[in-house]
Amino acid sequence: MLPWQKKPTDPEIIKRIPPGQVLTEKFPVLHFGRTPEYPDLSRWDLRVWGEVESPFTLKWAEVRSLPRASVTLDIHCVTRWSKLETTWEGVPFTHLAEVAVLKLSARFVVFHAEYGFTSNVPIEVAMQPDCLLAWGYAGQPLETEHGYPLRAIVPGRYFWKSAKWVRGVELTSEDQLGFWERNGYNNSADPWREERYAGF
Repeated sequence: MLPWQKKPTDPEIIKRIPPGQVLTEKFPVLHFGRTPEYPDLSRWDLRVWGEVESPFTLKWAEVRSLPRASVTLDIHCVTRWSKLETTWEGVPFTHLAEVAVLKLSARFVVFHAEYGFTSNVPIEVAMQPDCLLAWGYAGQPLETEHGYPLRAIVPGRYFWKSAKWVRGVELTSEDQLGFWERNGYNNSADPWREERYAGF
């Protein structure tokens, strides 16, 4: 066990940690490729499109003016660490869906991030109340390594589904495997069933 990992003894805490996971108090940084830089957010935008009646694009200032929510949830990384009671602030996905007016054919969500990275979830997962596009963590703006300026927060799935550096939200009628799913990870990503890799 590494120094930043803990073995809990409280039965209530133990019940919150999925099989194969180890509790951490730190926030490990894991991502593929380089970290993007944003020297001028006035040139940044977020696009919402696909199986919607009213696609739209927002500038950063417009994103920050959207209705905001704060959620506290446990997160679980496929690399076997879990961090409890993390608090995020951002715009609920449900608000974006309301503004875009989803078509009946909108059954999946693809989060598009920098460098062509994507993550995918069924619409019912994205429509959970705790699903956000977050700009804040623990009362502070996101750090670059954790997805600044905007990242998805997808509850109840391994944390790779919560894409960093999100630039677009596409609603689709058919599932489209994300970056990690195309590279051998499980499409459902349920930590309680240890759905880590394809072929589970």
